[in-house]
Amino acid sequence: MAKPNYSFEKRKKELDRQKKKDEKKARKGEQNADGTEAVEETESSDTPAAAE
Repeated sequence: MAKPNYSFEKRKKELDRQKKKDEKKARKGEQNADGTEAVEETESSDTPAAAE
């Protein structure tokens, strides 16, 4: 009977976790880019009004 290669399984799990984490970060980045633009527009319109 062959000996299981635990280090390979561990490395595969780590790669899967990293891939999932990167995908989640990319999705959040897209959401933040849209949300950040809206927040910046709101803040920039408030700033001139406060200056007047």
